[in-house]
Amino acid sequence: MFHKVREVTPLENYRLFVEFDNGERKIYHIKPLLAKWDPFKDLVTVQGLFDQVKVDPGGYGISWNDYIDLSCDELYYYGKNV
Repeated sequence: MFHKVREVTPLENYRLFVEFDNGERKIYHIKPLLAKWDPFKDLVTVQGLFDQVKVDPGGYGISWNDYIDLSCDELYYYGKNV
């Protein structure tokens, strides 16, 4: 079952506040991905890129550009409940 993303807001320290269509809210930490996946390093090195996060059409994930994205399931299952 998909938990579609309704809204995403960038926070300090490479965290995201994510609200899902079922009303649940979570905080997702990007930092572990910075060392694991090269494209995510751009979120640190390219000034202002992290703040450009947006919800993908249909709410099936979020993205910053064509190379950096996360699925709604990743955010839901690995985010911390607020």
